[in-house]
Parts: sequence; structure tokens; C-alpha cells
Amino acid sequence: MFEQAFRNIDDALRKEAGCATELDYSEQTSWLLFLKYLDGLEQDKADEAALEGKKYTYLLDKPYRWDTWAAPKDPSTGSGQTARIDHNTALSGDDLRDFVDQKLFPYLQKFKARASGPNTIEYKIGEIFGELKNKITSGYNLREIIDQVDELRFRSQTEKHELSALYEEKIKRMGNAGRNGGEYYTPRPLIRAMIRVVNPKLGETIYDGACGSAGFLCEAFDYLRQAHPKRTTAQDKALQERTFYGKEKKSLAYVIGIMNLILHGIEAPNIIHTNTLTENLADIQEKDRYDLVLANPPFGGKERPEVQQNFPIRTGETAFLFLQHFIKILRAGGRGGIVIKNTFLSNTDNASVSLRKHLLESCNLHTVLDCPGGTFQGAGVKTVVLFFEKGRSTRKVWFYQLTPSTSSGQARNLGKTNPLNDDDLAEFVQLQQTFADSPKSWSLDAKDIDPATFDLSVKNPNGGEIVSHRSPQAIMEEIAALDAESAEVLENIKQALSLSTGRC
Repeated sequence: MFEQAFRNIDDALRKEAGCATELDYSEQTSWLLFLKYLDGLEQDKADEAALEGKKYTYLLDKPYRWDTWAAPKDPSTGSGQTARIDHNTALSGDDLRDFVDQKLFPYLQKFKARASGPNTIEYKIGEIFGELKNKITSGYNLREIIDQVDELRFRSQTEKHELSALYEEKIKRMGNAGRNGGEYYTPRPLIRAMIRVVNPKLGETIYDGACGSAGFLCEAFDYLRQAHPKRTTAQDKALQERTFYGKEKKSLAYVIGIMNLILHGIEAPNIIHTNTLTENLADIQEKDRYDLVLANPPFGGKERPEVQQNFPIRTGETAFLFLQHFIKILRAGGRGGIVIKNTFLSNTDNASVSLRKHLLESCNLHTVLDCPGGTFQGAGVKTVVLFFEKGRSTRKVWFYQLTPSTSSGQARNLGKTNPLNDDDLAEFVQLQQTFADSPKSWSLDAKDIDPATFDLSVKNPNGGEIVSHRSPQAIMEEIAALDAESAEVLENIKQALSLSTGRC
């Protein structure tokens, strides 16, 4: 229904000198989608108020509403027909660009100051437009993109489902766009497997302190809706307002996460734009805690000494600080599923040893999923997933070594053209329920863990990790796919340079 509109939007953005990557396409699409969504939300609320004989007070003043500046409708449209944009009154060219840059964005930025709190839609409006800028310098391109966005509808569940799927695909492409893009995207099959293991329940709170594009929260929302189709009105209200919580440091990821949750059906997501690690662990109280934590914190980053002072185990490694935060912010009996570099299991520095000791003593680390290389495109590191329950020490750790295979049972390497899928994780999810032993899984008693190093290295007693050698044909196909992608990027850069030269 809407796939062609998304393609047309990307095609128009490729003409822009300031938009050269998938990250730029996602950013610019997001703010326009948000305003279109907001228009539909306000119309629905106005209609509901009218049915009750009440008057609805719009958030936006009339000159800044979508149907005024972006898509004024032709008054001659017949009854029963889809309203068409009145291009005689719609802004275009320099007038449109100047309105967006000089009036619309400054107006929307002021909403944050007047909002009653960070969980309100007013605050989200101000936060989003205080962090982004319009990179579409041609008002004619902007007009073309707006015409496409106006075709999108957010009213029915079918429409929202398709839009969320298309937006997820856009995030996935962004996640595959090199090292920087990868930090925004966790493979959805891995997220779904993690959710099935932690098994969230209605009424529990779910938190991600490094939420990126909000993949964990979106998938958890879908999981709870599908697992409980016969929900009460009170349960639906709790899902909307008091279940999913997130924090995100980076501006672009924050905006994309907000939009992703909105498209999945959460009207005013509880996502805060902040650096989670600046919070002192000593200040976390019981009221601040959550039932579940699901996260893939950034690995490889470094934090300043003043940030490290917020943590009892001081280290510059960002992921290790996040793990301390997640353990602290869980309630007693709370459950966690955290992605982390596999070197965490065996590093011998003081911080790593101390953190492993803290995890094993304060939580029941019951499962470690060892992910193969290539799980995260462009990241260049191997990862594991830690599953634990807070409140009692570890007695036994169950390990599973994930080795994806073909339909014929041959091991296969993961890559951009051969990504992780749900079938790859089906055996893990099944065996994890009973912590069963298999050629890929085994258990380690806590008493057998070295008390000096707390080493948790993945050492499969059934044999080493399977090494699969791809066929020359498979290697050539991946090279060809990567070459085609590189050629497209270079062509976009050439077009951007030619546009820039033409304006000089």
C-alpha cells in the first residue's frame, strides 16, 4: 500500500546535497512522518471530542498544522472522494523551505519549555525539533516529499502495521550502513529470542537505557499484544502509558526510536533524551526500578573520568558501565537480557573481573548465548547475550553456542546477504526452557568457576566452535552485493557534489 511512497521519498532525498546516507534519509523522513502522524492524532482526538459534545484544544496553532502549511486540501473535492492537495495555496520552492526553517522549526522547539513533563507529547515535540534540522535545501524537493508523506495514513491497525514494517526496513538498511549505522540496529530475530527467554508479563515494566531505534521496546510491545489478545481497557492503557521506558543519548537515535514506537502503536513513548551513564547509581531508589531490562548497550565506547565516578566499579568501557546500571535498576526478582562483547567473559583487567564477580554474586546468571561473528553487521566484534535474574547468586550457568546452518545442516557464515533469522534461534529458545544439554549447549556449576578470575569463557566440552568455509560462489555473491552498494553510495556522493557545484 505505502511501499512505493517510501521509495519515492528516498529518491527525492537522494537529490539533496545534504542527504548522502541512509542515516540522513531516515532522519529527514522521521520528522515529516512525525508531523503527519501528529496531524492524524489531533484529528482523531477532535472527532472524539465532537462526538461527546466537547471542544478539542489543538496542540498546534492553525498556521503550523499539517493541513495548513504542508497539505491544504482542495475545497472542490467531491463528497466521498479522497481530499486532494490544493497546489494553488500550498507552499513550494523557497517559500516552503523558508517557512520550515525560519518559522515551523523555531515554533516547535518552544514546546519543550512549556510541557508539563518529559512524558508528554508536547515535550516530545520540543525535544525532536530542538535536536534536528531540515536538511532538504530545495523547497521543490521538499514539496515533492510532502506530497508523498501526505499519502500515508495512520488511522487503521492495518495501515499502522504496514508503516511500521516499512520503517523497520528503513532502520535495518540504516543499521547496515557501515560502523556508525550498526549502533542503531539490533537484529530483530535476536531481540525476539531474547524476549521469549525473559518472558514479559502484562503489568510488568520494561526498560532499555540505551534504546537506540527502540527495537527491544517495539518487539516487547508486539509480543505482549499477541500473547494477550483479550486485554481489558485498563490493560491497554497500562501498555500505552506505564509499561515501556527508555533512554537514549544520541539525537538521531532518539528521534527514530520515538517514531518507531509511535508507528507500532504507542502514542506518547516514555523515551527520555539523556546520557544514562551520568546518573549516579547511589541515587537510584526503589521507585526508579523496573521488572525487566532488555538492551544492547554500545560497546567499544569510552566515558570520561567524571562519568566513571558514578559507578562502584570504575572503567572507561561504556558497556561495562551500562551493565552495572542495569543490575542496579532492576527490582529484586527482576529479569535481564543484555548483549555484550564476548571478551567480557574472559578479560583479566580488574574492572572485568570485579564486574563478573558482582554479576555472579548479585544475580542468577542462568544463561549465556554465544553469538557467531556477523550477527551485527559492520560491528566487527563477537557478542554474547547474558540472561539473569536479580536477587540470588548464580548456582549454574547454561551456555548455548549459536552456529547457524543451512537447510541441509551445513554450518553457514552470517553476513549482509546472509543475516540471522528466527529459525537460527529456534533450537536455543526451545532448549533454554529446560537448560538441556546438546552438542551446542552445556552447563557450568558455579563451584567450578575460578574464584580468582571468575572466568566465564565459552568452552564447549563437546568440541570447538564449528568453522564453516563458504563456497567460492557464496563469497563472490557477497562481494558483488557489497560492490553494488558501494557504487550506489559513490553515485549519491557524485550527485551531491554536482548539485553543490551547480549552486556555487
